[in-house]
Amino acid sequence: MEKLNIKCILFLNYFVFAILLNSVGAVILQVQQNFNISKSSASVLEGFKDLPIAICSFILASFLPKIGIKKSMLIALTMVSCICFIMPFTNNFWFFKLLFTIIGISFALIKISVFTSIGLITENDKEHSSFMGFLEGFFMIGVLFGNILFSLFIDDNNPKSTQWLSVYWVLGGISTLSFIFLFFTPLDETKAKNKTTTIWEDLKNSIKLFSYQKILFFLICTFLFVLIEQSFQTWTPTFYKEILKIPTSMSVQAGAVLAGAFALGRFLSGFFSKKYSWIYIIAFCVIGFGISILLILPLTHNVKVDLNTNWLNAPLVVYLFPLMGGLLAPIYPCLNSVILASIPKYLHSAMSGLIVVFSAIGGTIGSIITGFIFQKFSGQQAFYLSLIPLFLLIISAIFMNRLKIYLKD
Repeated sequence: MEKLNIKCILFLNYFVFAILLNSVGAVILQVQQNFNISKSSASVLEGFKDLPIAICSFILASFLPKIGIKKSMLIALTMVSCICFIMPFTNNFWFFKLLFTIIGISFALIKISVFTSIGLITENDKEHSSFMGFLEGFFMIGVLFGNILFSLFIDDNNPKSTQWLSVYWVLGGISTLSFIFLFFTPLDETKAKNKTTTIWEDLKNSIKLFSYQKILFFLICTFLFVLIEQSFQTWTPTFYKEILKIPTSMSVQAGAVLAGAFALGRFLSGFFSKKYSWIYIIAFCVIGFGISILLILPLTHNVKVDLNTNWLNAPLVVYLFPLMGGLLAPIYPCLNSVILASIPKYLHSAMSGLIVVFSAIGGTIGSIITGFIFQKFSGQQAFYLSLIPLFLLIISAIFMNRLKIYLKD
């Protein structure tokens, strides 16, 4: 029963930060309209989110178990609750930079804690992989819910309206609720703590991870995947608004459809990972996603819509574009699970930190590159370029599959 309670708490925490993290796409679209910010300037919000994630993960990962997994999650939820309750009163672009900085720092604490906790509540590699798939799927449910939530507060008739900031009252409430549930839930953290007694020894164990080729190829895969994923998630609302010319609220909802496709893909990965090798799942997804880009993006040219366009009468491509996320989705949980299941539990915190660092760097670079190409050329060309990291990803995954890690628990 205790493990079930912890699993529910991990799902809720991930749900909260799924909304907060992936609101950056909707926020980028809105600040362009509210504050006359250019695409390239608005894209820096991704950096204000991801760089704090990378820096804090690098600093905290190796000795976070000594701070306390539960305590770290409580600190994170406290910080985001406070900033969410402040946001409805803001009227300047720099507040959003502060918002995403705090979200980034908090998510570093949450993600390392969550990934470390998975090893404490699962019994074997298959269970670990399956739970990781379901957890990442629930994360995408949070992204879906967040996009819908933001769209409900947007006034299509008044692009300059700031009434959408009221959404942060809801987000602050959800964060506070998550804090309360976690506070009263016990968590046995014993196995996550290393026998070493000093921070220096913990850091040496973390640095030692770089000596394994399989881990290096894994980190390359993580970087490349998030570079692709984040560019799509962040810029889909803007793509729908400016390329497909559909209403703002519907553009944000398109991000929800993309998230729904991601959620479905990750839930399915939770089932398929019990039956098939991870490398087959990733190969299928990468090839399928690459083919879908080549088939669907040409359909986004010269799309004709009018002011009365909605989800009941939109062109076919409006539905097809976000569905590509279903093919991309299973890759991340498969990669994370296979590497975490191959190392001792006391190293899960350090490994989780590296996952978060390389994910954050990949997300930032992907979003900025996409924003730059989007502004200088076109949205289609920006997304076509994802075929390059997609090719490098499958090559890196093949090398990773051939390598072994020899570590003793």
